[in-house]
Amino acid sequence: MTDTKRPLDGLRVIELGQLIAGPFCGQLLGDFGAEVIKVEAPGLPDPARGWGAVKKDDIGLFWPIIGRNKKSLTLNLRVEEGQAILRDLVKTADVLVENFRPGTLERWGLGPDVLHEINPRLVIARVSGYGQTGPESHKAGYASVGEAKGGLRYLIGEPDRLPARAGVSLGDTMTGTFAALGTMMALFAREKSGKGQVVDAAIYETVMAFMESLIPEYALMGHTRERSGPILPRIAPSGVYPCSDGLVIIGANQDTLFRRLSAMCGTDWADDPRYATHDARGENQAELDDMISDWTRQHTMAHVLATCEENGVPCGPVNRAKEMLEDAHIAARDAIIRVSHPVLGDVPMQGVFPKLTDTPGGVEASSPGLGEHTDMILTTLGYDSDQQARLRERGVV
Repeated sequence: MTDTKRPLDGLRVIELGQLIAGPFCGQLLGDFGAEVIKVEAPGLPDPARGWGAVKKDDIGLFWPIIGRNKKSLTLNLRVEEGQAILRDLVKTADVLVENFRPGTLERWGLGPDVLHEINPRLVIARVSGYGQTGPESHKAGYASVGEAKGGLRYLIGEPDRLPARAGVSLGDTMTGTFAALGTMMALFAREKSGKGQVVDAAIYETVMAFMESLIPEYALMGHTRERSGPILPRIAPSGVYPCSDGLVIIGANQDTLFRRLSAMCGTDWADDPRYATHDARGENQAELDDMISDWTRQHTMAHVLATCEENGVPCGPVNRAKEMLEDAHIAARDAIIRVSHPVLGDVPMQGVFPKLTDTPGGVEASSPGLGEHTDMILTTLGYDSDQQARLRERGVV
């Protein structure tokens, strides 16, 4: 434990829902000091506990990350007694995060109107595929579908192949981030109004927010962006280049940077009309990339990286996990930390971002066992040991 004050110390968050989008919002809030109470059904844990292609001891290796800094309460929200306990918990909370299909909370008698009657200051972050309103709001929405509806999937991959995907669930984590941002804005507004509100975070809309000028390009100019593989069309040079022992990214599309790159490679490219300007380089992007690749192939990654650094040309390695674990800069900034897990031991994982100078976030505890904090939480709500035993016998907790 640390004595450093966290920016969200004293904030109580109830996390409902499963897998990534809602729980990632809870992770971000917990990373900065919020008390996050994760609610799971008795005997039916969040699939994230065992999710993923790579597991150890039947534990999904994303779980120690997305479950960190949380307490686990088992609660059957499909029965009246479980709903009553949640209402008691809501009285003590600042935020409720959920990522059920829209209408689920309402069916359980736990919609925003009910929760705000119990606690008018409650901020309710609702994460879903399509949002809480509109003709498609009732649909189940996974990140893959939201990424497609929001325009991202069409752009990923090679132009002569079917759309690809990133190797992580971008739509989920991006939406969880937006939900956390919306939650903080709602809490800031609460300081002025005294009232909570609903944060409606839809996966497809989050993805749309990252689509830059894709929509006006088509609406105003009739231009449809297409898949372009490892490059951005007409932004050159800016791509992946092969060295004798690996891959690097070089970004030198500004005129001043390109002139440095040209001199560094011992060429007169910067004086050639075909490459001298940004637009000219865009017109001749393929052949320029081929020439740069011819140069990088002659050298090791270390040589290319060092030469680029000496000449002020942005360049970096194309890392895998192995390289990130060995990276001195990543280590110096604690961008990878180790967190003790009761089964897995010390688990290396990404740290807490962004970094705050005066009230930084941190990881205080590993992911909890299912129901690990149920008795403690029920006790704080006024349920004695006999009541807890009866609730457990009836499958409520």
